[in-house]
Amino acid sequence: MNDSVFNRLYDEFHQDVFQFLIYLVKNRQTAEDLMHEVYVRVLKAYSRFEGKSTEKTWLFSIAKNVAIDHFRKTAVRKKHLFDFFDWETQELPSIGPLPEELAVMNDEMKDLLQALDECTGDQKMVVIMRYFQDLSIAETAQILGWSEGKVKTTQHRAIHKLRDKLTGHARGEVVQHESE
Repeated sequence: MNDSVFNRLYDEFHQDVFQFLIYLVKNRQTAEDLMHEVYVRVLKAYSRFEGKSTEKTWLFSIAKNVAIDHFRKTAVRKKHLFDFFDWETQELPSIGPLPEELAVMNDEMKDLLQALDECTGDQKMVVIMRYFQDLSIAETAQILGWSEGKVKTTQHRAIHKLRDKLTGHARGEVVQHESE
């Protein structure tokens, strides 16, 4: 990989990938560390990039894998056990104060990010990719290695969970859902 290709990839996608990571981990230093790891992997793997996806979806799939590795390591360190961490079904809670990028958000966005911590890992990734990064269902499916149907189903379940959480259903209040 030559410098001009690396610089172009960095210039074109750095902000989007960094935002994706910051929404996931909610810590600027951690997101910066993970960005470094993303670009280390990009340098190592670019020669194997076959163009079967766009460079953007390829970069996001690397960022997704780096984030999953981070959450796995964090879970293992917390438990001091090397048991299996299932990112698709386990929650991916972020700890610590919000970085300045998130602190300036309005209250609704902050509430949404907090509610996302109660979603499963796959739901959280789909919501961030689809609604925060404006990726299409096809791009999201490609990044996650899923069918478009699985993305739609996961998105649907996440929206229901978020709606319930954000409207107080989780506190025992009765919520009427509009029929779909």
